[in-house]
Amino acid sequence: MSRKTIAKFSSFVISLAAVCAISSGCFTVSPNEPNSAANNGRESAYGKPKITGKIRAKEINESSGLAVSGCQQDVLWTHNDSGNAPLLFAINSAGESLGAWTVAGAKGGDWEDIAELAAQGECYLYIGDIGNNSRVRGEFTVYRISEPLAGDKKNSAETGAVETLKFTYPDFRHDAETLMVHPQTGDIYVVTKRISGAAGVYKIEPDFTSGTVQKAKKIADISVPAIPNGFITGGDISPDGKRVVLCDYFAAYELLLPEGAAGFDDIWDEKPVMIELGEREQGEAISYSADGKSIFATSEKKNSPIIEVKRK
Repeated sequence: MSRKTIAKFSSFVISLAAVCAISSGCFTVSPNEPNSAANNGRESAYGKPKITGKIRAKEINESSGLAVSGCQQDVLWTHNDSGNAPLLFAINSAGESLGAWTVAGAKGGDWEDIAELAAQGECYLYIGDIGNNSRVRGEFTVYRISEPLAGDKKNSAETGAVETLKFTYPDFRHDAETLMVHPQTGDIYVVTKRISGAAGVYKIEPDFTSGTVQKAKKIADISVPAIPNGFITGGDISPDGKRVVLCDYFAAYELLLPEGAAGFDDIWDEKPVMIELGEREQGEAISYSADGKSIFATSEKKNSPIIEVKRK
């Protein structure tokens, strides 16, 4: 998201908060203290946030997406926001650089999120070129590559072959910053970003071979206990496929798949519980750890802190 858009968004939040204060009809969420009303009386399953390091690579100035490797220990993948080269960066939880790779055949566009799929000992990275601040784009792209070997110091090496999936929405030209992949089915989920209401959840079949432009299917609306309630900037599905974490600039929010659910998509009917992430500047990236026992988050600023929140 551009700084101009951020300034407009900040003004909107201030104005909306003032209206809410007068009417007592809504509330904001503090990034430092979970709101019991927002959590419907439920306690977060996570402890206090901890900074494990700061991103040191000078090339990473807008960590817009984050994915933790399921095949390599202590490897996190990230990328910059729009207007940058099609580069993937590997770092560890201390923020040390483990190399950078050009995604072969991909365009920079408006990359907003990245997801990981670990299947049968192989790991794949999914990159979402899904940003659309000006609402002029009608077609969007998801790239898939085999996860590179991090730490080999071949800086700016090229990845292996890239697979491409094109999709459109069935209704509007949405802006989105959240891309997720289900760890068992491989289904792709995109959560849109809205200021004026709930975010939309769209499901895409993982067809990277037909070459046809797919039409995403809307399966739910999702609101988080914050103002605005649909301003979602990142998300991930847990490795066991039973939890979803979403974030905005303020905090993280987790949904749990209920016992006896007919399928994964029942999770979107659940109420999210807020997770404290501490102070973040323009927080747009979040990911579960490889074992699902903690959550990592970054921000779109140079030398962004790497935040870890562990389950209790």
